[in-house]
Amino acid sequence: MASETFSGMAASSPMTAPVRTSAVRRAQAQAQAGDVLPSDHPLTSGVTAESPLLVEYRGGRDAAGDPARPGRRPVWFMRQAGRSLPEYRALREGTSMLDACLDPEMAAEITLQPVRRHDVDAAIFFSDIVIPLRLAGIDVEIVPNVGPVLAHPVRTRADVEALPQLDDDAFAPITEAVARTVEQLGSTPLIGFAGAPFTLAAYMVEGRPSRDHLGPRTMMHADPETWDALASWAADVSGRFMRAQLMAGASAAQLFDSWAGSLGRDDYAAHVQKHSAAAFSHVAGLGAPLIHFGTGTGEILDLMLQAGAKALAQGVPGDDEGVSGGSPSPVVGIDYRVNLAEATRRLGEQTPLQGNIDPALLTADWDVLEAHVRDVVAAGAGAAGHVLNLGHGVPPSTDPEVLTRVVSLIHSISPAEIEPTRA
Repeated sequence: MASETFSGMAASSPMTAPVRTSAVRRAQAQAQAGDVLPSDHPLTSGVTAESPLLVEYRGGRDAAGDPARPGRRPVWFMRQAGRSLPEYRALREGTSMLDACLDPEMAAEITLQPVRRHDVDAAIFFSDIVIPLRLAGIDVEIVPNVGPVLAHPVRTRADVEALPQLDDDAFAPITEAVARTVEQLGSTPLIGFAGAPFTLAAYMVEGRPSRDHLGPRTMMHADPETWDALASWAADVSGRFMRAQLMAGASAAQLFDSWAGSLGRDDYAAHVQKHSAAAFSHVAGLGAPLIHFGTGTGEILDLMLQAGAKALAQGVPGDDEGVSGGSPSPVVGIDYRVNLAEATRRLGEQTPLQGNIDPALLTADWDVLEAHVRDVVAAGAGAAGHVLNLGHGVPPSTDPEVLTRVVSLIHSISPAEIEPTRA
């Protein structure tokens, strides 16, 4: 539920192999050092630990690991902080996307806007997956109606070897924005995020958005050593980006793999999965729930689960694969293409799920949308935990009143009303 603190706010208010090895060693050293969240962190202090969102992310368990159910069904929306909100458009007028992300006061306010308006059960940090590139000194911009555009694509071994190292001090505007946000959220958790290595590397190779991602798909076969070095660099900066957000106060983190659906199953397993696991390894020992989401990834859901599970299993004796009961299960985000009951059949009932209302139905008649939301709730009821979300991001044209109404509907549905759907 929305916290007293929040609800009382005023509305105005190189690389080659050596670089890859160093990145892996850094992550391993962090794990071996017994990294823990600060004592005043919302999770360790208990402020967000028993929130509905985290209970479901843990697979229906409280902070002590005992079976529990939240007081209401948790819901939040990818891209809930964005162009669908008039207050967002007014605040960002005249400010570029990446400049807004790096202005701590503005980023915090944008993050808070949808929580204030919709009463969702989490805030998702307002940023962009290419922010680590900008912080490293790479010339990248978000071009309106295009997306991320790099001045100098990364396509050769020399290009990869020339990539800059990202200094931890560069995350200062991120950690300040997170701290400002959690100070006002109270018991409502903040979710941090980063782009998955494949998606980030795909932008770097293509230099801009692509329909088929031929560049990175070709590189992983034509020059696998260069691909591994690039994906390792991307995994390192993305993992550290997530870590900076978690250490500053985020209570969970999500790895977005927007373009992994362009890959065949064999290519993902051979050339991508290990890099996603490496990104997760930067945050696996912190005790915060981790979510893995991709679009068009129905055929690799189990491999995405394994990528997160292997990272979470670090330090758990006898659970090297991360798929037994010895370590927590990552949450798997499901896009609108796969029914949640089928996802549970593929991943097992022990796997918490997130999703997957079809964004296309947000403009349908209310009776149609309500029936669809209820179907999604029923389809997700067989999983150990289920957090409602869209099967992709909020479209910019969405009427925000519809989102508010969807949140109210989800919060009103009691467990007794729902008969779980079976695949």
